[in-house]
Amino acid sequence: MSEQTTLTTNSEITQTPSGEASHEATLFAEPLGYIGNLTVTNSLLASWISVIILVIFLFSVGRKVKKVPRGLQNIFEIILEKALELADSVTGSRKKSEKFLPIALALFLFIFVNNWMGLLPGMGTIGFNEIAEGHKIFIPLFRGGTADINTTLALALFAVIASHIAGVLTIGTWNYFNKFVNIKLLLEIPGKIRKDFTIILVNPIKIFVGLVEIISEFAKMASLTFRLFGNIFAGEVLLASMMALFAYVLPLPFMFLEMIVGIIQALIFSILALVYMTIATQEHEH
Repeated sequence: MSEQTTLTTNSEITQTPSGEASHEATLFAEPLGYIGNLTVTNSLLASWISVIILVIFLFSVGRKVKKVPRGLQNIFEIILEKALELADSVTGSRKKSEKFLPIALALFLFIFVNNWMGLLPGMGTIGFNEIAEGHKIFIPLFRGGTADINTTLALALFAVIASHIAGVLTIGTWNYFNKFVNIKLLLEIPGKIRKDFTIILVNPIKIFVGLVEIISEFAKMASLTFRLFGNIFAGEVLLASMMALFAYVLPLPFMFLEMIVGIIQALIFSILALVYMTIATQEHEH
């Protein structure tokens, strides 16, 4: 940071009669500093805080778990049971639900906390001024993690890669590989062509469908990434616009709407991750 960088708040900037710092919502997260070769951005900082909140909360709850549930533990057990029932409706198997739900639930909690973190006071309003090319620019110290496309892309990569790992562990490396590049169908043609000549047409089509599945894997990553990012980033821009029009009362209905969107988007992302893991663990014929 330069010597001209000063800690301030967005309200202080707007009240400055001259040399006012400008700030616009950006698609990328603003860098705050470096830890070695790691660039620490405002969205990464907010994500770290979300993880710390979850660790402290879950650790404190886990310490008080008893065989005979009481109070808050009853509520969490009901929520977990309902989550298992929802997972069963996706996987069709309690065994798969118990295996995949921890991953889906971890994604839900991380995304949910990040989505709501972006609505807290100070998110996007507390920061510092920095001089760049003769202009004073305001850089927020915190930014909701899921409003950064890098975070949503990382979550999408994790979800899709986790589904592939689950597929390999469940049906085996060879069988899973043949879901995409179906060598087995190609090898079947010489042995079965005399009994069923249509195999020379049907099997190449099935092989082509498998290759299309490779493209669909990239589509999954793009879909997960842009759906979550687009909804949360659009909410930030909407709230900023409402606050610019009138800072009091007017933004409240939109903040309530964004709270609902935060829950829904976290739920959609985690359920889709559960769907992908379920599909990956099924044989090609299914």
